Amino acid sequence: MSRTIKRYDNRKLYDTEASCYVSQKDLAELVRAGETVEVVDNSTGEDLTAQTLTQIILEEGKEGGGRDVLPTELLHRLLRRGGTALDQVIGGGARQVGQSLSQVKSGLDEFARQSLSHLNRLTPGAAAPGDDEQETSDAAAARPGEVDALREQLTRLEARLEDLLDRVDEDGERRTVDDGPLSTTDEDPAASS
Repeated sequence: MSRTIKRYDNRKLYDTEASCYVSQKDLAELVRAGETVEVVDNSTGEDLTAQTLTQIILEEGKEGGGRDVLPTELLHRLLRRGGTALDQVIGGGARQVGQSLSQVKSGLDEFARQSLSHLNRLTPGAAAPGDDEQETSDAAAARPGEVDALREQLTRLEARLEDLLDRVDEDGERRTVDDGPLSTTDEDPAASS
Protein backbone atom coordinates (compact mmCIF):
# COMPACT_ATOMS: atom_id res chain seq x y z
CA MET A 1 0.00 0.00 0.00
CA SER A 2 1.34 3.42 -0.86
CA ARG A 3 1.77 6.31 1.52
CA THR A 4 -0.31 9.30 0.42
CA ILE A 5 1.37 12.69 0.25
CA LYS A 6 -0.88 15.65 -0.54
CA ARG A 7 0.54 18.56 -2.50
CA TYR A 8 -1.13 21.87 -1.77
CA ASP A 9 -1.44 24.90 -4.05
CA ASN A 10 1.43 26.56 -2.14
CA ARG A 11 3.60 23.54 -3.19
CA LYS A 12 3.87 22.22 0.36
CA LEU A 13 3.81 18.45 0.79
CA TYR A 14 1.71 16.89 3.56
CA ASP A 15 2.26 13.32 4.75
CA THR A 16 -1.21 12.02 5.64
CA GLU A 17 0.16 9.06 7.59
CA ALA A 18 2.52 11.08 9.80
CA SER A 19 0.14 14.08 9.86
CA CYS A 20 2.88 16.61 9.15
CA TYR A 21 4.44 18.61 6.35
CA VAL A 22 7.47 17.06 4.66
CA SER A 23 10.19 18.42 2.41
CA GLN A 24 11.35 16.90 -0.84
CA LYS A 25 14.40 15.59 1.03
CA ASP A 26 12.09 13.91 3.57
CA LEU A 27 10.13 12.38 0.70
CA ALA A 28 13.36 11.08 -0.87
CA GLU A 29 14.35 9.49 2.45
CA LEU A 30 10.95 7.77 2.70
CA VAL A 31 11.45 6.26 -0.75
CA ARG A 32 15.01 5.19 0.08
CA ALA A 33 13.67 3.53 3.24
CA GLY A 34 11.43 1.36 1.05
CA GLU A 35 8.17 3.32 1.25
CA THR A 36 6.01 3.59 -1.86
CA VAL A 37 4.57 7.07 -2.04
CA GLU A 38 1.72 8.55 -4.01
CA VAL A 39 1.74 12.34 -4.39
CA VAL A 40 -1.69 13.78 -5.20
CA ASP A 41 -2.85 17.33 -5.82
CA ASN A 42 -5.04 18.25 -2.85
CA SER A 43 -7.45 20.30 -5.00
CA THR A 44 -7.91 18.08 -8.03
CA GLY A 45 -6.79 14.64 -6.86
CA GLU A 46 -4.42 14.44 -9.85
CA ASP A 47 -1.52 12.02 -9.44
CA LEU A 48 1.69 14.05 -9.24
CA THR A 49 3.97 11.22 -8.14
CA ALA A 50 6.06 10.96 -11.32
CA GLN A 51 6.56 14.72 -11.59
CA THR A 52 7.48 15.07 -7.91
CA LEU A 53 9.95 12.17 -7.89
CA THR A 54 11.52 13.44 -11.13
CA GLN A 55 11.89 16.88 -9.59
CA ILE A 56 13.59 15.34 -6.53
CA ILE A 57 16.02 13.43 -8.77
CA LEU A 58 16.88 16.62 -10.68
CA GLU A 59 17.37 18.62 -7.47
CA GLU A 60 19.66 15.93 -6.07
CA GLY A 61 21.66 16.10 -9.30
CA LYS A 62 22.16 19.84 -8.81
CA GLU A 63 23.27 19.33 -5.21
CA GLY A 64 25.53 16.40 -6.13
CA GLY A 65 28.46 18.58 -7.18
CA GLY A 66 27.77 18.32 -10.89
CA ARG A 67 27.57 14.53 -11.08
CA ASP A 68 25.11 13.20 -13.62
CA VAL A 69 22.03 11.57 -12.12
CA LEU A 70 21.14 9.87 -15.40
CA PRO A 71 23.58 9.00 -18.19
CA THR A 72 23.47 11.62 -20.94
CA GLU A 73 23.10 8.91 -23.62
CA LEU A 74 19.89 7.74 -21.92
CA LEU A 75 18.60 11.32 -21.77
CA HIS A 76 19.32 11.80 -25.49
CA ARG A 77 17.47 8.59 -26.34
CA LEU A 78 14.49 9.59 -24.21
CA LEU A 79 14.20 12.98 -25.90
CA ARG A 80 14.53 11.45 -29.37
CA ARG A 81 11.89 8.78 -28.77
CA GLY A 82 9.33 10.95 -26.98
CA GLY A 83 7.34 10.64 -23.78
CA THR A 84 6.59 6.93 -24.01
CA ALA A 85 10.26 5.97 -24.24
CA LEU A 86 10.86 6.12 -20.49
CA ASP A 87 7.90 3.86 -19.84
CA GLN A 88 9.18 1.43 -22.46
CA VAL A 89 12.74 1.47 -21.14
CA ILE A 90 12.15 1.51 -17.41
CA GLY A 91 8.46 0.96 -16.79
CA GLY A 92 8.16 -2.15 -18.94
CA GLY A 93 11.21 -3.70 -17.35
CA ALA A 94 10.01 -2.80 -13.87
CA ARG A 95 6.61 -4.37 -14.51
CA GLN A 96 8.27 -7.50 -15.83
CA VAL A 97 10.54 -7.66 -12.79
CA GLY A 98 7.60 -7.09 -10.44
CA GLN A 99 5.67 -9.93 -12.06
CA SER A 100 8.71 -12.19 -11.84
CA LEU A 101 9.21 -11.35 -8.17
CA SER A 102 5.57 -12.13 -7.47
CA GLN A 103 5.86 -15.46 -9.29
CA VAL A 104 9.04 -16.35 -7.38
CA LYS A 105 7.44 -15.55 -4.02
CA SER A 106 4.31 -17.55 -4.75
CA GLY A 107 6.44 -20.42 -6.04
CA LEU A 108 8.55 -20.36 -2.88
CA ASP A 109 5.44 -20.29 -0.70
CA GLU A 110 4.10 -23.33 -2.55
CA PHE A 111 7.48 -25.07 -2.29
CA ALA A 112 7.60 -24.45 1.47
CA ARG A 113 4.04 -25.72 1.91
CA GLN A 114 4.72 -28.86 -0.12
CA SER A 115 8.03 -29.47 1.65
CA LEU A 116 6.42 -29.26 5.06
CA SER A 117 3.62 -31.53 3.91
CA HIS A 118 6.16 -34.06 2.61
CA LEU A 119 8.16 -33.88 5.86
CA ASN A 120 4.98 -34.48 7.84
CA ARG A 121 4.28 -37.66 5.88
CA LEU A 122 7.83 -38.94 6.40
CA THR A 123 7.93 -38.21 10.12
CA PRO A 124 6.43 -40.81 12.48
CA GLY A 125 3.25 -39.50 14.07
CA ALA A 126 2.87 -36.81 11.43
CA ALA A 127 -0.52 -35.73 10.18
CA ALA A 128 -2.10 -37.95 7.55
CA PRO A 129 -2.49 -36.67 3.98
CA GLY A 130 -5.65 -34.66 3.57
CA ASP A 131 -5.52 -33.06 7.03
CA ASP A 132 -6.31 -29.38 7.03
CA GLU A 133 -3.71 -26.64 6.71
CA GLN A 134 -3.97 -25.71 10.40
CA GLU A 135 -2.45 -29.05 11.38
CA THR A 136 0.33 -28.48 8.82
CA SER A 137 0.96 -25.06 10.38
CA ASP A 138 1.03 -26.64 13.85
CA ALA A 139 3.55 -29.22 12.64
CA ALA A 140 5.68 -26.46 11.14
CA ALA A 141 5.64 -24.62 14.45
CA ALA A 142 6.83 -27.81 16.15
CA ARG A 143 9.89 -27.87 13.85
CA PRO A 144 11.35 -24.37 14.10
CA GLY A 145 14.72 -25.53 12.72
CA GLU A 146 13.14 -26.63 9.45
CA VAL A 147 11.12 -23.44 9.16
CA ASP A 148 14.23 -21.38 9.91
CA ALA A 149 16.14 -23.25 7.21
CA LEU A 150 13.36 -22.55 4.70
CA ARG A 151 13.31 -18.88 5.72
CA GLU A 152 17.08 -18.68 5.27
CA GLN A 153 16.75 -20.26 1.83
CA LEU A 154 14.01 -17.76 0.95
CA THR A 155 16.24 -14.89 2.12
CA ARG A 156 19.12 -16.13 -0.04
CA LEU A 157 16.82 -16.48 -3.05
CA GLU A 158 15.44 -12.97 -2.50
CA ALA A 159 19.00 -11.61 -2.30
CA ARG A 160 19.89 -13.42 -5.52
CA LEU A 161 16.76 -12.05 -7.18
CA GLU A 162 17.72 -8.53 -6.09
CA ASP A 163 21.18 -9.09 -7.58
CA LEU A 164 19.58 -10.21 -10.84
CA LEU A 165 17.27 -7.19 -10.84
CA ASP A 166 20.32 -4.96 -10.51
CA ARG A 167 21.60 -6.48 -13.76
CA VAL A 168 18.65 -5.30 -15.85
CA ASP A 169 20.17 -3.22 -18.64
CA GLU A 170 18.82 0.08 -19.84
CA ASP A 171 16.71 -1.58 -22.56
CA GLY A 172 14.76 -3.56 -19.98
CA GLU A 173 16.29 -6.95 -20.88
CA ARG A 174 18.00 -9.07 -18.29
CA ARG A 175 21.64 -9.92 -18.85
CA THR A 176 23.25 -13.34 -18.80
CA VAL A 177 24.54 -14.45 -15.39
CA ASP A 178 26.89 -17.25 -14.34
CA ASP A 179 24.26 -19.97 -14.48
CA GLY A 180 22.84 -19.13 -17.88
CA PRO A 181 20.73 -16.53 -19.65
CA LEU A 182 17.58 -15.24 -18.08
CA SER A 183 14.39 -15.27 -20.09
CA THR A 184 13.04 -11.95 -21.31
CA THR A 185 9.72 -13.41 -22.37
CA ASP A 186 6.46 -13.40 -20.45
CA GLU A 187 6.38 -17.18 -20.17
CA ASP A 188 5.81 -18.78 -16.80
CA PRO A 189 9.24 -19.69 -15.32
CA ALA A 190 7.65 -22.53 -13.34
CA ALA A 191 6.50 -24.18 -16.58
CA SER A 192 10.08 -24.70 -17.74
CA SER A 193 11.16 -26.65 -14.65
